Amino acid sequence: MRLIVSAGGTGGHIYPALATIDALKKQEPDSAILYVGGQRGLEKNIVPQKGIPFKALEIQGFKRKLSWDNLKTMYLFLKAVKDAKKIIKEFKPEVVVGMGGYVSGAVVYAAQAMGIPTVIHEQNSVVGLTNKFLSRYVDKIGIAFEAAQSQFPQAKVKFVGNPRAQEVVRVRSHFNWNEYGLKNNKPTLLIFGGSQGALKINQATIEAMPAFNQRNYQVVFVTGQKRYEGVIAQLNQRHTLVGENVVIKPYISNMPEIMPKVSIILGRAGATSIAEITALGVPSILVPSPYVTADHQTKNAQSLVKAGAAEMITEDNLNSESLLKVVDNLMNEDAHRLEMEHAAKQIGVVDAADQLVALMRTAISEKH
Repeated sequence: MRLIVSAGGTGGHIYPALATIDALKKQEPDSAILYVGGQRGLEKNIVPQKGIPFKALEIQGFKRKLSWDNLKTMYLFLKAVKDAKKIIKEFKPEVVVGMGGYVSGAVVYAAQAMGIPTVIHEQNSVVGLTNKFLSRYVDKIGIAFEAAQSQFPQAKVKFVGNPRAQEVVRVRSHFNWNEYGLKNNKPTLLIFGGSQGALKINQATIEAMPAFNQRNYQVVFVTGQKRYEGVIAQLNQRHTLVGENVVIKPYISNMPEIMPKVSIILGRAGATSIAEITALGVPSILVPSPYVTADHQTKNAQSLVKAGAAEMITEDNLNSESLLKVVDNLMNEDAHRLEMEHAAKQIGVVDAADQLVALMRTAISEKH
């Protein structure tokens, strides 16, 4: 297959795109693949490191309020569409897939205008502006949450899951808690607010630390690299010791190996996180970020709560008392955790990348 993939801005778009590329390469090793991203996004560093051919377009997002800057945005979009058409003409893809981010808007729009089969993938339960715009033009739409279906033209939509789930579930974990000075036979809580850390989650955990020290379960607290020193300084100011059952880390690079060994994960409700925890069947306590577009993390979290796979604490209600109440309840109830684990696995789509590749093939065959 000759494939152009476009995704940009955040890891939530980029990593599912990379997982899709990986799945296609496993199925068809001789596939020709080109990744088209933005000049400013994380993809410009991540993708070339993976050995995937990469081209960048200059683009920026629309401001949600009236702004002269939106005139520049429109100019850059039209220029990006023109540049994308040149790239498409030169590469001659059989299909173009947009995985989200502003850059995918220009690339997919250009492709459909040239009569190339097009597919978009929506990772969240609330559809982003780019995918909402593209949905009128594309041939097929893959979704990761059933809640997104009603926001798209029904005839084009197929539930495929999040491709990142397939990548994570294939990791064979040989991790041992002894590496962290912890025990393998104790339930373990992982607190992880994302690679940058989450201030409110960190604060509640610091305040709960004296109680965590006394618990019969283990706690692994990942602060985020930029927040680690601040967390340690606060604990020292409070004269709070860290118990033998607690480990504090700035960052964990091999998270897919550690997650299968975790009893409960407490963290944000981003699309990639949810794809990972459901594929692995990890029960969760979700604290949606209120700082995201259309409050989509709350909608993501609610879908897991409804299925019995997660508990949710809103950031407004998060403090040491609410955190400890929910954590203690789950960590001390083995049967409840098993029910949540089963519910999470029911949601997880362990072949999501293969399903998206199949949808791409359908788009090609129906177009011709």
